Amino acid sequence: MTMRAYLDWNATSPIRHEARAAMTAALELTGNPSSVHGAGRAAKALIEDAREAVASLIGAGANQIVFTSGGSEANALALAGSDRRVLASAIEHDSVLAHAGAERIKVTNEGIVDLDDLEAKLGDKTPTLVSVMLANNETGVIQPLADVIRIARAHGALVHTDAAQAAGRVPVDFLGLGADLMSISAHKLGGPQGVGALVIGERATVAPAIRGGGQERGRRAGTENVAGIAGFGAAATAATVTDWRTVTQLRDDLEQRITGLGAEIFADQATRLPNTTNLRLPGIAAETLVIALDLEGVAVSAGAACSSGKVRPSPVLEAMGVSEEAASEAIRTSLGWTTTAEEIDLFIAALGRIRDRIGQRDMRAAA
Repeated sequence: MTMRAYLDWNATSPIRHEARAAMTAALELTGNPSSVHGAGRAAKALIEDAREAVASLIGAGANQIVFTSGGSEANALALAGSDRRVLASAIEHDSVLAHAGAERIKVTNEGIVDLDDLEAKLGDKTPTLVSVMLANNETGVIQPLADVIRIARAHGALVHTDAAQAAGRVPVDFLGLGADLMSISAHKLGGPQGVGALVIGERATVAPAIRGGGQERGRRAGTENVAGIAGFGAAATAATVTDWRTVTQLRDDLEQRITGLGAEIFADQATRLPNTTNLRLPGIAAETLVIALDLEGVAVSAGAACSSGKVRPSPVLEAMGVSEEAASEAIRTSLGWTTTAEEIDLFIAALGRIRDRIGQRDMRAAA
């Protein structure tokens, strides 16, 4: 079998065997978790065990966890029903920006939220819900969330954070941070797609978008996805003991080698997730590079993977002051706990061949 390299973990991670096993076992159950008979109670027990596991991963109370269909729904649940102005950073996921006003918190050239700009925008005392992600999905840059929360508190604002990329990769402590709302997603940490959670702190209130049942303490109606939630819980438990040091070493090796090929790395001076690199090969469009790498057996992405398969210049990079031309050439590699040195070798070799081939073609065209 021809070797392939999967370097798109920020889009979705391979499912962990623990999650697959938990889901298979859950699918053997018949009961509705809202039923009071034994079969229903067995299904309900799986959900509550998973709730405990997810809460433990992110330092929250189990009673604060509301299961959703994914990170995007969790963001919508947190923001859509807010009776406050929603003020988001310029680098948020589209599922956050869709519920925020036109005003954005600026970011620096390294993709870090501008705390002075945040303070200035909170100065008018309008009741506000601030949304700043914990780690960016495209650059991997970790945001100074503790400082964001400190500033927001001083102005009476609440804080939501999208922690979909951070949970399971870096330590997350919801209660310790003092955030009011936090969104997470199962498939970013080895669980199934189509399951996520919103964490709701004591100060926050949310208006349910789906009504008509008492599930999830009245915050989200509808029979729960028992198998998916069980897989989420199993993945969360496994994520608590995942060692990312090897991944960090592989990422650092990848970055050292791509710079030797003439690549530029965005936000390389910022504190980032241990697995993420956003790069460009000057002169090669992102779409061309993604397709060429795929033909070489390497899976990467350009920007976020939530835009119906479209490749477009990254608004995240543009918010960082990157030129439109450079942003249109940016691709993202993201590694995970099963990534191997051989996959990195395959990527580097493919990147070198593509650079040489397209460079030679461009020289012939110029002649």
